[in-house]
Amino acid sequence: MKRIFIIPALLAAMVCAFCRGGCAQPIALIGQHGEIYRGTFTLLGLGISSISMSNGNTTCSNQTGNINVLRCSDGRTGIVTYTHCGTNICGGGRMRFSDGTEADFIIGEGASQI
Repeated sequence: MKRIFIIPALLAAMVCAFCRGGCAQPIALIGQHGEIYRGTFTLLGLGISSISMSNGNTTCSNQTGNINVLRCSDGRTGIVTYTHCGTNICGGGRMRFSDGTEADFIIGEGASQI
């Protein structure tokens, strides 16, 4: 039974070893009104990820392990729908905030160009 837990841990460690810049990747979000949030998407291993991003005034982040719900410092929450690469360190998607606004985001090298 212990091997079941060891193998995923080893695979996660191997993925992190090959990630460029560790397992943290840039993330950029562009809101429907043109606001831009920039930050970091971090693969922590075993399918657990962390997001933190800011537009300079508002910061949004998820609680470790729950990538699908972000909480923002202005009181909004956001539900994330995304598609990721096989390694889970790149991809993109859409976020719908609790106030009804929506935003698109990208994870990986492309995000650093926004």
